[in-house]
Amino acid sequence: MSLNTSFTELGTKPVGSLLLQYATPAVIAMTASSLYNIIDAVFIGQGVGPLAIAGISLTFPVMQLTAAFGAMVGVGASTLLSVKLGERDYGSAKLILGNVLLMNIIMGLAIGFLMQLFINPILYFFGASEDTISYARDFMRIILAGNVITHLYMGLNALLRSSSHPREAMMATIYTVLINLALAPLFIYGFGWGIRGAALATVLSQTVVLFWQFKLFSNRNELLHFERGIYRLDRRIVSQSVAIGMSPFLTNLCGCLITIVFTWSLTRYGGDMEIASYGIINRLGFLFFMVVIGLNQGMQPIAGFNYGARNVGRMQQVLRITCIYATLVCLVAFVVGCFFPAITARAFTADEELIRRTAHNMPYYFVTYPIIGFQIVTAGFFQSVGIVKKAIFLSLSRQLVFLLPLILWLPHVLGCDGIWLSIPLSDLLVTVVTAVMLYLQIKKFKLQDKIQVYGES
Repeated sequence: MSLNTSFTELGTKPVGSLLLQYATPAVIAMTASSLYNIIDAVFIGQGVGPLAIAGISLTFPVMQLTAAFGAMVGVGASTLLSVKLGERDYGSAKLILGNVLLMNIIMGLAIGFLMQLFINPILYFFGASEDTISYARDFMRIILAGNVITHLYMGLNALLRSSSHPREAMMATIYTVLINLALAPLFIYGFGWGIRGAALATVLSQTVVLFWQFKLFSNRNELLHFERGIYRLDRRIVSQSVAIGMSPFLTNLCGCLITIVFTWSLTRYGGDMEIASYGIINRLGFLFFMVVIGLNQGMQPIAGFNYGARNVGRMQQVLRITCIYATLVCLVAFVVGCFFPAITARAFTADEELIRRTAHNMPYYFVTYPIIGFQIVTAGFFQSVGIVKKAIFLSLSRQLVFLLPLILWLPHVLGCDGIWLSIPLSDLLVTVVTAVMLYLQIKKFKLQDKIQVYGES
């Protein structure tokens, strides 16, 4: 790797083109991954039935819980890596690779094993019924068996993006999606394995791509590569990675809690079909959400590097441009969800009752999407530059401070519609909080920049 071109361009190349360079592969990868989730739901909905979609929906909290631990390591370590590269601390950067490998192996095996032991009570706790438990259990048994594979795959991909290899990170995701799309219909329809086939296709595709990632990180011509001396847990790296990764960890953890309460409420006020409706809408929303996350991933190494290099102007510029792109993406989501809900629902199922419920609920979910891109990017920005407490607060405020109380209160007044209405109301409130926090932080950055210039003069 040429240090003169690969890393220093983060501090010299025009920010607009640099963001496109880094974000485009991430956006393509996230879009491909999300499209797979949607197509997978179509396979399951059309090939297995509406209750299978409800069963898959009940696995969201379990997936979020395992993803929380993976994000704590992957996102935290990759952000730390960007800062270390900006500081030109290449020794610590190399150690981060070994620590990510070890932490993901330990965490992936432990979480997968523990959840396998208690999968039935966990799923019942998350709202499974006698009609949906078998679908959810069959899917999660296989997913949890490959949990360590998923953790390693996601962790190494995060490091690829932060070490100036966004294209390779993109290709890893695209390869996973393509293999998945080839195997899923074969396993579901051809072999008749149903929902188990969908889960097996996911694990096998990640396994294949993980071997490719190992090959990439075995190249001794790269700054970051597998070598002796990096395979020991370093207390400083572990603690800093966990501290930075605490924001996405708590976000996913709270997302798990919210999903549990959401499905509980839907079960009480609507039943299995309402949960199936949530499964369809959530997967569609996830597509646009992940595009914004892809923009965040493109922003992260640029913001982190320039924060480490004390280049405040470039840091603010990449934040502004990313917010504009994210808002445009979310406007598209608003149009699809609010003006074409029935057409969208029919792609997932032929069940008329499920189509009716989904078309009714979808506008609630998407009506405030034009403003949440700004909120997601700002929270990601705070995380990218290591302002952990503010990133955590923004992540938690939407879910715990605003959304959770609304989910618990509004159904008593408005029934099932109140559950769905809680989503746009919480988005409105947290966006106001986000705008105030960002305004104050930008003022602080500008003051620090003036002090630095005055000190140098």
